[in-house]
Amino acid sequence: MTTLLAAGRVLPWGFGGRRAWLLIERNLFVYRSGWLMILSGFFEPLFYLLSIGFGIGGMVGQVPGPTGEPIPYAVFVAPALLATASMNGAIAESTFNVFFKLNYQKTYDAVLATPMAPGDVALGEIGWAVIRSSLYAIGFMVVIVVLQLVQSPWAIFAIPAAMLMSFAFAAVGMAVTTFMRSWQDFDLINLVIMPLFLFSGTFFPITSYPPALQLIVAVTPLYQGVDLLRSLVTGHIDISVLFHVVYLTVMGLIGLAVVSRRLNRLLLK
Repeated sequence: MTTLLAAGRVLPWGFGGRRAWLLIERNLFVYRSGWLMILSGFFEPLFYLLSIGFGIGGMVGQVPGPTGEPIPYAVFVAPALLATASMNGAIAESTFNVFFKLNYQKTYDAVLATPMAPGDVALGEIGWAVIRSSLYAIGFMVVIVVLQLVQSPWAIFAIPAAMLMSFAFAAVGMAVTTFMRSWQDFDLINLVIMPLFLFSGTFFPITSYPPALQLIVAVTPLYQGVDLLRSLVTGHIDISVLFHVVYLTVMGLIGLAVVSRRLNRLLLK
């Protein structure tokens, strides 16, 4: 281990270094002819917004907003779909793609033949996942602005907030991927992502749940992002916004630390 540290192959803090951008550049070259694959991820939240936000919203009318005041249903749903788009983009890139590169394509074995360290690989892949999901967030944000679903100038911070969400989910998603043994293990990821999508206040307020279930939902990571983005888009800013930011930041840093150490073990064994 001392030799590896001296050679710069493993950084003491395990979070990667300045060479991580080279892996991001590699991903840009790989996807330059497959940009339609990335673009396709933008349409899922858009279809949900048009079908549920406006379709069902036309029958629902208004629902309680972050402070209990009534807001149009489409305004309620739009920031939540922005949050789920960030989560889905980050998870897709940091799980399925990373698993293939790690176990079949052996991309990282080749990368480590260069001066890059496992920490650089972790930070580079997570950085690319953030870039990919941020493209979804920016495109979707433009749509909800055009549809006049933004109620506050605070919405300008929705994109940085979505990027923070992407970082948190990408880091944890990649960390979980390093423990997976086969493609069947991805069923467990879907088992987690689907309930988060349905029950994290995406389509209805969590006040609809019994108090005990409200508490459980309130500590889930997607709800933290949904409530953060909804607060920014509707202009309801209080101390809870800071809590959401700290929660997602800590979640991302823990995931980054875990995946860096796991890659050290898997790639340098």
